[in-house]
Amino acid sequence: MDRVPTHVLVPLDGSPLAEAALEHTLAVYDCRITVLNVVTPLDGPMSEGGILELDDDRREAAEEHAETVLERAREQAEVAGGTIETAVETGDPAETIIDYAESHGIDHIVMGSHSESRNALARRLLGTVATAVVGDAPVPVTVIR
Repeated sequence: MDRVPTHVLVPLDGSPLAEAALEHTLAVYDCRITVLNVVTPLDGPMSEGGILELDDDRREAAEEHAETVLERAREQAEVAGGTIETAVETGDPAETIIDYAESHGIDHIVMGSHSESRNALARRLLGTVATAVVGDAPVPVTVIR
């Protein structure tokens, strides 16, 4: 028999599929929901910062993007009549999602499978994140496609 989740984690990157994952979560689960945005370090291997020069403007832009994503999530939850908690972490996306789940009592993860971005690199990286989370998460993962 499946356990009913008590705390669901929804990693959001601002993509339509990630937003669909939050919509699904708000509609299906009546429990604590945390939305997580992972800021990839600008010098990390999955960041374009590994290719482009680091600077304060790019760091600030990444932080502003995270806050925009979370603000849209708060609005989406309010429209759906739900509430969410939000968090921002820095690190490798898949590892950070898994670590967050392990350290915050998460018992289910709902996430989008990949970005619908026209940027092939972004699509590939985000698909890789979902694949890694599904393979390594200590809890069930629902992937929205």
